[in-house]
Amino acid sequence: MSNARELFSALWNAADEMRAKMSADVYKDYLLGLVFYKSLSDKYLSSVADLLENRSDMPIEEAQKLYEQAEKDGNEDWADLCEELKNTYGCFIQPKYTFTAFYNQINSSEFLLENLKQAFREVEKSQGSTYDGLFDDFDIQSRDLGKNPMECNMLISAVIKALAGINFAEYGDDALGDAYEYLIAQFASESGKKAGEFYTPQAVSKIIAKIVTLGREKKQDFSIYDPCCGSGSLLLQVKNCMYKEGNKDYSKFVQYFGQEINNQTYNLARMNMMLHKVPPEYQHLNNGDTLATDWPVDEPTNFDACAMNPPYSLKWNPIESLMTDNRFQHYERLAPKSTADYAFLLHGFYHLKTDGVMGIVLPHGVLFRGGRRCHQKAFS
Repeated sequence: MSNARELFSALWNAADEMRAKMSADVYKDYLLGLVFYKSLSDKYLSSVADLLENRSDMPIEEAQKLYEQAEKDGNEDWADLCEELKNTYGCFIQPKYTFTAFYNQINSSEFLLENLKQAFREVEKSQGSTYDGLFDDFDIQSRDLGKNPMECNMLISAVIKALAGINFAEYGDDALGDAYEYLIAQFASESGKKAGEFYTPQAVSKIIAKIVTLGREKKQDFSIYDPCCGSGSLLLQVKNCMYKEGNKDYSKFVQYFGQEINNQTYNLARMNMMLHKVPPEYQHLNNGDTLATDWPVDEPTNFDACAMNPPYSLKWNPIESLMTDNRFQHYERLAPKSTADYAFLLHGFYHLKTDGVMGIVLPHGVLFRGGRRCHQKAFS
């Protein structure tokens, strides 16, 4: 598989195994979770081949056998290998828990879904918080997968087999990130109205990213905040707008801040960041309700840019105590209970630096609801 188009096609074809069983907004979490794990596993085995044989281009099956043999030998080289892999990836994947091992187990009728779940658990419990809770929403016993454990096992096995022919280690970081974005966009297209919960159309996100970075493409440690970050697509568009030439690449130093209320979508954003090779120290994501509880409250709390596509006309609970909230207290009134658009707007303003720029997608009604005087104060 030599180019991005073939990669995109192969990934989308893998979705066929689930498309007849469930809606896109459900099966996306399973497929994207498996794609992420395979990407991690393939790169892991590539590193094994490089460390043991100085052959990072070794075929994935050969690298798997090499890894299994190293474990059997169990000498000092094995201990050093394990330590090096942990340091590189922040986690440890046993030879029996690689994606390739699961594929081989399926072919020999030995695969058990519980082993896949255990592999996820071991990655999640790695040192630090990078992978903590990342696969929480991968429910191997869900009725969406099948009526009984055997049916669930068969469906996940079919998806694993569909993905097995792809070696993610052969692709650069940009290609992997783009492939993940492609899948998210395809899921959004199939999900209809529900797509807005996790995805901003690329044409829109590109425009917003260009607006908020205009004239600041060479700013070191540029900070971007999205309080309704979904799958992180809008945040990551900023990376493409930063100045890159020769040894100068300001996109490597962008600080990403995002909050997402839906736990499943929050985990998709985390995977998206990792597949785009955003270092852990540059990604600051939180799972929470933006309007009910302000975040972030620890420094930094103000950013070079705020970009968001909040849920249109969301119903919310404008309790009286919010009138003393720093985000809203200067504007005399809160957004109406039936439409929180204006509250998201003020939240974004509050978290901007004095020279910050915000790009936000809103229905035009936000300009007219709640009284003229209130809006004059907000924009004056």
